[in-house]
Amino acid sequence: MSQTEIFDSETQAPNPVLTARAKTLLGFDARYAKVHDQLQLLLAADDLDRWSSRHHGGQLAIVDAVADQYPLVIFHGDVGTGKTAAAECIANRLLAESRTEDATIFRLSNRVRGSGKVGEMTTLLAEALKRVTASIGKTRRAVLVIDEADSIAASRAQEHSHHEDKVAVNTLIQGIDDLRRHRGRVVVILCTNRLSVLDPALLRRAAMIERFDRPSEEERRELLLRDLKGVHITSAQLTKLVELTGPHGDAPGWTYSDFRTRFYPAAIAAAFPDEPLSFDHLCNAARNIAASQAMEDR
Repeated sequence: MSQTEIFDSETQAPNPVLTARAKTLLGFDARYAKVHDQLQLLLAADDLDRWSSRHHGGQLAIVDAVADQYPLVIFHGDVGTGKTAAAECIANRLLAESRTEDATIFRLSNRVRGSGKVGEMTTLLAEALKRVTASIGKTRRAVLVIDEADSIAASRAQEHSHHEDKVAVNTLIQGIDDLRRHRGRVVVILCTNRLSVLDPALLRRAAMIERFDRPSEEERRELLLRDLKGVHITSAQLTKLVELTGPHGDAPGWTYSDFRTRFYPAAIAAAFPDEPLSFDHLCNAARNIAASQAMEDR
């Protein structure tokens, strides 16, 4: 695997594409407001001494404890609930607000698991952490987003856990421990569908664990209103679509990705190229699409 393949993306922040994407994420501003203060603290650990001196006339004992927290955040929730997109957009806005002129958002590739050769995953993971650390130099910042984190961070106590997997988890834990010396200039965001399978040592280290849920009735209505702007549908028809995309019996409601990767393309495909998109196209598509199977286990 070449160096560039370790990451799916390396984005210089602040990034205008991520700034624009944040505006399309339902509930992003409320989510950002919820996590902002604690994440800002993680990224500004090196400023705590100055804050303490300015406001308290000296070094507070509590500052050392806070500055020494692990730069780890966990976003968990069901499949298709927008964890990774939110992670990148949240990191982008935080870095913009911190006025860091040269920062990078890395998204780790699942290819880091390698091809199964002994020691390969551990080597690639160590290389990824090394590259992230090297990117910050003496003044810059970086955020590492790890999607589907359960694939490389599952509990070492599981019966089916292979030696290679255990060593990789050890490498990740040690890497996060080592990042503390950079006092907040590198933060790791783990995104997972299965919180309960993550290694307990990682859960203990997390400065924040944030849950992402499937959209509520109100959120589905808001999403449809936003995405179907310009399509002629009545209030009653909108309510019907909200109902069709909600939970039914044992079936869960739709995820955000159900709307945008399956529902909208199916509806447009039925209308294109000879008819305008109508409620009938939308309704028929909604009736023929089942919600993604629930994967979150806690």
